[in-house]
Amino acid sequence: MTSDAEIQTALPAFASGNVAVITGGASGIGLAAAKRFAAMGMKTVIADVDGARLDQARQALAAIGGDDAVRAIAANVSYIDDVDRLADAAYAAFGAVSVLMNNAGVGNNPGKPWENRVAWRRLMDTNFWGVVHGVEVFAPRMLAAGKPGLIINTGSKQGITTPPGNLAYNVSKAGVKTFTEGLAHALRNEPGAKVSAHLLIPGFTYTGLTEGATEKPAGAWTGEQVIDFMLASLIDDDFYILCPDNEVTRPTDEKRMAWAIGDIIENRPALSRWHPDHKDAFAAFMDR
Repeated sequence: MTSDAEIQTALPAFASGNVAVITGGASGIGLAAAKRFAAMGMKTVIADVDGARLDQARQALAAIGGDDAVRAIAANVSYIDDVDRLADAAYAAFGAVSVLMNNAGVGNNPGKPWENRVAWRRLMDTNFWGVVHGVEVFAPRMLAAGKPGLIINTGSKQGITTPPGNLAYNVSKAGVKTFTEGLAHALRNEPGAKVSAHLLIPGFTYTGLTEGATEKPAGAWTGEQVIDFMLASLIDDDFYILCPDNEVTRPTDEKRMAWAIGDIIENRPALSRWHPDHKDAFAAFMDR
């Protein structure tokens, strides 16, 4: 694990006393991030829709950094007014925000492309528009502060390889990927900007979205492992923070992603990895 001293030397945004805001901060990757940041002496502001979990998370963070260094705000990131209120509360309590993690997400599967438009919209409002709202509200203030800052948006490998199973989730995370790429470009071309954007791409991680799991599966990473990997990657100034897990290595991920883009280059059927006519070719590709 990278030491706090190494992180804070390489990344001034994580300096003790600085402020981090984490959405979806009451559990999973978000809570793991908040706990690590609090342990580094940062002031943490977490937001979530789950009131009971939010209060438990606040208590856990207070035990690490003290009551005066944590705020827990009930907020639904799909509503811009809630995100405005979150920002106002963070700035009123602690001042300038140095680290923003747009991490809130839901995974409920609304079904086929022609089914359940209301549930599709609800998922997109949280997973995609929640990220957009966070950037819209916080980025101008972070830029105006003139301090080193980081905006970290939580994506997913499913937004890159788009496997069958939960199309709405794939679409939302593909949108987060594209949006964050454009955000990074815009920030590095903003005169005087000291804020950078990064895409966190977790592997199989045991979180509140892990369906049907009452305990951590052997193949999954913990949220803490994801955050350790994220911090080490940020020191290297990685934009794509592509996490492995206990089942899938980075070379395997890279091959799967290369095959996915190859569908366009080779003019194969969409999602050919799961097409019976291309099953053997994909297996041979992965064995190279």
